[in-house]
Amino acid sequence: MLIIGPPGSGKGTQAERISARLGVVAISTGDIFRANVKGETALGLEARKYMDNGDFVPDSVTNKMVRERLQQQDALEGFLLDGYPRTTAQVQELDDILAAEDRKLDVVLQLTADDAELVKRLLGRAKDDGRSDDNETVIRHRLDLYHEQTEAVVGKYADRGILTQVDGIGAMDVVTDRVLRAIEKARAAY
Repeated sequence: MLIIGPPGSGKGTQAERISARLGVVAISTGDIFRANVKGETALGLEARKYMDNGDFVPDSVTNKMVRERLQQQDALEGFLLDGYPRTTAQVQELDDILAAEDRKLDVVLQLTADDAELVKRLLGRAKDDGRSDDNETVIRHRLDLYHEQTEAVVGKYADRGILTQVDGIGAMDVVTDRVLRAIEKARAAY
């Protein structure tokens, strides 16, 4: 399964909740990048310069990381990807990764929200968490990148008939209920 949506739509929160409810590992590229930045690894230092500007970390780095992560034991029986793929080139890479192991995506869940609400949420998160990648200029740049590049990813999965959209605005528990109902409906369809 894949969860996708604009920055601040609640992907990380909902991924954790879905993971706990369905017993599948949630794999967040953002969390992996931030852990590497905090640990000052070579990957972290490279990723930080992109993250601080609100840019995507290059596909070459991201693809290798995802390929390695999906081969780990806890992801073999199912997984929930959060933050990948973000570009159509990454969609093809993920297809190749999964095909090599005779696996495929069953559900792509898109959380939706309007930009004004997302900016408000992300500015609040920046204040609460002290995240350097959440100032208004960077937030708006990230939203622009989402609209320019990641919405094409959404279109690819819609064309395959595996996209399910859920309104990401509202209390966390309300959104979680919407998400779980949408997943059950999607599972029943395949």
